[in-house]
Amino acid sequence: MTKKRKKLPFWCRPTFSPEQGVLLVLFGSFLTGTALAQEWNQSTNLALICAFFALQVEHPYIVQLKLRKNWQPRYLIWGGIYGTITIALAWYLWLQSPVLLWIYLLAIIGLIADGIAVIRKSHKSIANEIVIFAVISLSAPLAYGATTGSLSLEAMAMWMLNTLFFSSAIYTIKLRRKRTSSLKPGIIYHLVAALILVGLYGLNYLPLITALSFTLALIKFGIINCVLEWYRKARFQSIAIFETRFALIYIAIACISVLPAHLPPR
Repeated sequence: MTKKRKKLPFWCRPTFSPEQGVLLVLFGSFLTGTALAQEWNQSTNLALICAFFALQVEHPYIVQLKLRKNWQPRYLIWGGIYGTITIALAWYLWLQSPVLLWIYLLAIIGLIADGIAVIRKSHKSIANEIVIFAVISLSAPLAYGATTGSLSLEAMAMWMLNTLFFSSAIYTIKLRRKRTSSLKPGIIYHLVAALILVGLYGLNYLPLITALSFTLALIKFGIINCVLEWYRKARFQSIAIFETRFALIYIAIACISVLPAHLPPR
């Protein structure tokens, strides 16, 4: 008789963020930051690992807040492990690039705001979801700062562009629910976002093609309006594929648009 494998105790099993979309936002934003830096070195690798574990901290943190007084060893242990790795890497990168302190402060403020939203039971509100996307998109200036040792207005403009593009998905996904099916909030958001990016381009903080990459969000919103009934009734897997394709095209355009026309001579 074959012996049954003993399963690990529940608290020993690692926790991971269940939403794959946030991983796409994280890695996509990180790539735009490295493309803007036009370099990839050891500090870039460490920054990527740091950003990944920082994202993993959010899941047990939020779940434990939802449980309140019902403390769960699994979330406390793995949240502590992920947090320790994140803090250790962040500390090392800060010693190499002190300017990263501003990125850390913004991330901490966003995490606190997310926790407050959970306590107030407004975790899924539009405002809080935009905050979450903004925090994840900080991986762009993190990558730039860790790679170059400095921050620039262009890197922060890239952060805003990523935040505005990825946050646009909030308004399209909300169209699938009857309670939030109004087109008006989405129209207002896309118009305001477009005006912000026009301003950033006018101030020379974003190249023209990079700023124009946001038009993909406008095109996506327009297509959804044309096939609204299908979008509301389609399986979520189909919607995820639809959103992912636009996100990948956006990431490719945003990255390529800030790369030099020719490789530097060796």
